[in-house]
Amino acid sequence: MGAHGITGTLRVGRWTPVEESLSDDELAAGLRHGREACLEAAYRRWGTLVHTLAYRSLGDPREAEDVTQQVFLAVWRGRAGYDPGRGAIAGWIVGIARRKIADALSARTRRAVLASAAEAMLSVASPVVEDAAHVALDRVVIRHELALLPAPQRRVLELAFFKDLTHSQIVQVTGWPLGTVKSHSRRGLTRLRHRLVTADRH
Repeated sequence: MGAHGITGTLRVGRWTPVEESLSDDELAAGLRHGREACLEAAYRRWGTLVHTLAYRSLGDPREAEDVTQQVFLAVWRGRAGYDPGRGAIAGWIVGIARRKIADALSARTRRAVLASAAEAMLSVASPVVEDAAHVALDRVVIRHELALLPAPQRRVLELAFFKDLTHSQIVQVTGWPLGTVKSHSRRGLTRLRHRLVTADRH
């Protein structure tokens, strides 16, 4: 594992009996001194534990793998901040894991809220009233995702999101039949929801 690889996906490569036989304290000391082999050793020693914690909380193997990678990247980047006087390195790593898991859960909740807000914004029966800051943030995220949709779907959803138009009003603007407008909005919203819910995996 080269130094440049540490900033991307963690890949465990070379392995020697020296690192395998190190005590936790020796491993921590080597890690603090920037020995990449000690990061590999830490990954092998506690990676399964971190993955198990992540999977139990998230219930998704891909998310658990992503969190595990994030944890050990954070271990490497924050190695200088580890203080052995405040506890064992295993506890420090678990603490990082809990924070990363909490971040993943928060991101998941936020994506679900965005997806629900997107659906509500298309509703002709119940207008959405939200905090202005949240609305602005939602629109920035949604605008980015809309740009990835086919043009007709993007057109309908943009009119709904950013012009606050109902389906009937969109018919008047576009000249398309109501059935076509509803079809584009339904298909576009399905794609948008999927992207919002499955985003930020990497």
